[in-house]
Amino acid sequence: MNPLFLKLGWRTLLRDLRAGELRLLIVAVTLAVAALTAVGFFADRLKGGLQRDARQLLGGDAVLRSDGVTPEAFVARARNIGLQATLTVTFPTMGRAREEEGGASKLVAFKAVPDGYPLRGNMRVADSPDAPGAITREIPLPGTAWADASLLDALGLQLGQTLLMGDAQFRLARVIVQEPDRGGGFANFSPRVMINSADLVATGLIQPASRTNYRFAVAGPDAAVKAYVQWATQEIKKAEFRGVRIESLESGSPEMRQTLDRAEKFLNLVALLAALLSAVAVAIVARGFAAKHLDDCAMLRVLGQPQRTIALAYTFEFVLVGLGASALGVAIGFAVHYGFVLLLAGLVETSLPAATLWPAAFGMGMGLTLLLAFGLPPVLQLAQVPPLRVIRRDVGNLRPASLAVLLVGVLGFAALLVAASSDLKLGLIAVGGFAGAVLVFALASFVAVKLLRASVSELTAPRWLVLATRQLSARPAYAVVQVSALAVGLLALMLLVLLRTDLISSWRRATPPDAPNRFVINVQPEQGDAFQQALRDGGVKKFDWYPMIRGRLVAVNGKEVTPDDFEDDRAKRLVDREFNLSHAQQQPSHNEVVAGRWTPDEAGAISVEDGLAKTLGLKMGDSLRFDIGGQISEAKITSLRKVDWGSMRVNFFVMYPVAKMTDVPVSYISAFRAPERVVAVDGIRPRSFDNELVKAFPNITNVDMSATINQVQRVLDQVIRAVEYLFGFTLAAGLVVLFAAITATREERAREFAIMRAVGARSSLLRQVQRAELAGVGLLAGFLASIVALAVGWGLARFVFDFAWTGSWTVPLFGSLAGAALALAAGWWGLRSVLNTPVVETLRKAQ
Repeated sequence: MNPLFLKLGWRTLLRDLRAGELRLLIVAVTLAVAALTAVGFFADRLKGGLQRDARQLLGGDAVLRSDGVTPEAFVARARNIGLQATLTVTFPTMGRAREEEGGASKLVAFKAVPDGYPLRGNMRVADSPDAPGAITREIPLPGTAWADASLLDALGLQLGQTLLMGDAQFRLARVIVQEPDRGGGFANFSPRVMINSADLVATGLIQPASRTNYRFAVAGPDAAVKAYVQWATQEIKKAEFRGVRIESLESGSPEMRQTLDRAEKFLNLVALLAALLSAVAVAIVARGFAAKHLDDCAMLRVLGQPQRTIALAYTFEFVLVGLGASALGVAIGFAVHYGFVLLLAGLVETSLPAATLWPAAFGMGMGLTLLLAFGLPPVLQLAQVPPLRVIRRDVGNLRPASLAVLLVGVLGFAALLVAASSDLKLGLIAVGGFAGAVLVFALASFVAVKLLRASVSELTAPRWLVLATRQLSARPAYAVVQVSALAVGLLALMLLVLLRTDLISSWRRATPPDAPNRFVINVQPEQGDAFQQALRDGGVKKFDWYPMIRGRLVAVNGKEVTPDDFEDDRAKRLVDREFNLSHAQQQPSHNEVVAGRWTPDEAGAISVEDGLAKTLGLKMGDSLRFDIGGQISEAKITSLRKVDWGSMRVNFFVMYPVAKMTDVPVSYISAFRAPERVVAVDGIRPRSFDNELVKAFPNITNVDMSATINQVQRVLDQVIRAVEYLFGFTLAAGLVVLFAAITATREERAREFAIMRAVGARSSLLRQVQRAELAGVGLLAGFLASIVALAVGWGLARFVFDFAWTGSWTVPLFGSLAGAALALAAGWWGLRSVLNTPVVETLRKAQ
């Protein structure tokens, strides 16, 4: 290997560093990598922390559910690979007070827990019903029970009194304030009673026909848990393990999984947009760097240096700059991410886990890729500068980059971004959308420049407008690059603003502060009017009210169906049990029809939830036959509905679009937000709304979902705060990158204005010209960016984040104004020295 290019590259690097010619390039790469790694380090730790905290909703890293005692094979496997494990038992049963204490009874959600429970998260208990509660790692002592405050209300008991369940009696010791793995299954709808597993046999409650739910929770290193889940997933497919199912953070807790998935995708989008912004700045800065070295390379050619040596020398210099700037960016990003950690102190209950090496490796790779993809093409042209340029500066100027080199670099950069996105749809829409946007921006800006030149009359238009128009139209390629660069940067910023606003709004709408926290089932038809009036009298202003019918799917398109007809485990379970059906004349306001049409009072029609349709392979026009209490009902699918199961509203898989259904057994379900509990005064507790409701309608089951909603909303608040901080940092980084893109044209503007000043133009006129040019470029870039942001945002919202897109027609207006304002601000700050530099000095540099 000829070491000459190494020596030349090293000497050139030192000279350029001393001259400050690499300053903008280093700043651009460092800023890009710092932004990416700061977001990457924090997102990496945050995702780990949120996943860890969200595991509280499972009570472990993975949970094996079964209707019978957990098979020994699964217990032994967990033990052999070193996983922690606990087995809890839950089922509905009756709890009652002693006769001397009123003798009231209530359906309760019974739960027996062993030592070590919970594996993830913490119990929060209190010593009185009105106390806020404190975290504990204890479980009920043998002979004692912990219970929800609502059970004490319903039975008229106080702590220290006795609760009877089955053949055993328990002293009520504490009030349950928060239970990490409560869940929302039917067995958990009633007030919770928790006892020690050692007391389970004494109750005599578990009989051969009991509806018992066994939860075998495991926790340990991620790799071991993942291996266990993979093994268990394969094992439960065997016929001998029918009824056993595995739940993990990915497969369980749908409301939390949806929130975490959206948060993870948004964090990845933030990183993608930061990288795309950085690419714009690096491309402009690198081309300016190459333009400054044209004369140097011409002199090297005169002195006999071959093209290969020059190309290798500058490539070596760029690689060293890329490594150094990337390493500096990684260090800055690592330091900056601690700012996020400090800002989020207290939002997560425990410290965030340590970051992995992936963000550092990604930052280094992205920094080098940015330089090689967007900086190397113009630099490679330096080796082709003809020696004649020494005496004729009009030859050897930079040409458009080599298509092959540019294509390889851009494809490599795009592949890296798609891989970093961790979501193929997200990566393809973001990267593909930006690639298409660049073409749209280039074409639209070229047409706009031509139209501007033709529409401005030099005879009637103001002088400053004529000069600004000449500036833009004299070199249309330069104007196209400038507008496209600004538009791409503004597109990233607008996309973040629009998506952040709608994403957070959709999260808030899903579980708003006034979301229903009570579900009441088993309301009989003759109780309907009295029950609704009782809600109104208690201060409940709005509530869901729907009939509920139990029916089993027995045939599809005339063919009988059984669980064995399906391979998917969820499909088997759905077909193997009864559905909750309902009917309503009008489409539920919180359900969106995504296919077909909801026609009120349409006979022989049903509306199916789209997720159920996908699971069972149903489509529009299919005929479904249900067995409803011995009566056969057959209807065709005329619409598919999108249902948000995390909304805490009453939802159904299947609904009939009719006001009445005769001759079918029906009860009613209601969802509402209960009035706030009134604190006891002087030891006298006022009557409880829940207790009064149950006393008035003793047959109903009143489900308190407050603890579950509070837990989901607490994690949701953490996610939103994290997204806002990440958004703020990336927004600031994007503005700085846009500033770099504007100021990279300082030298060209200085030469043009120096010539105008030399022929007599006043500084005031040139300021007007500069403002007009920047404002025009900003307006056009902002308008184009707004239009494309609406299109790309719609695609991301619909196909990636799965929420309603509410883009407004005012976005192009405000986007254009924002583009003009940002361009003027960046131009004022970065180009203010252009008009202050002496003409002679500027022209001497241009010679």
